[in-house]
Amino acid sequence: MKTQIDLFIAFFRSGMLGFGGGMSAIPLMQREVVGTFKWMDDDEFSDLLALANTLPGPINTKLSGYIGYRVAGFKGMLTALIATTVPTIILMIILLTALNAYKDTPWVQGMAKGAIPIAAVMIGVMAWDFIRVSKNAMGWVSTLGIAVLSVVAMQVFHIHPAIVVAVLIVAALLYRERSRQVEKE
Repeated sequence: MKTQIDLFIAFFRSGMLGFGGGMSAIPLMQREVVGTFKWMDDDEFSDLLALANTLPGPINTKLSGYIGYRVAGFKGMLTALIATTVPTIILMIILLTALNAYKDTPWVQGMAKGAIPIAAVMIGVMAWDFIRVSKNAMGWVSTLGIAVLSVVAMQVFHIHPAIVVAVLIVAALLYRERSRQVEKE
């Protein structure tokens, strides 16, 4: 029962505080999963995030469902999904009803604009954490090379991020296989 409560708390907090969309909840989820409850380390979370980006659907529900399942099986998956989605759905109904009534007032418009930089900072902090993990695994040259190529692919050539992630996964698998062959020789 304690595990189910922990799962609910972890995904409730990250879901309720992740303003600005699914990606803004990811740093909060990482803090809960890696830092607070230690269900996985940064490397595992990074790998999971990369794989989740290649699949269709909202990122935070995919992550919470998988992590809940991994921690406590089917019941854990249900607990994590309920904690991620149901409170925010209820809050959305209440807040949007209230905000819609006051949408033209300056304080509501200012509140909506003020959440954007906060979400940007949270995503930036998570990105820096991922760069540090990648640097430790591959070094600065490979990390920055892949980061620059990914930015160019997505921002200049408008290639979908899922395709970029899929290409990198295939490249990593091929590199791993090639490394094994070199070790055997």
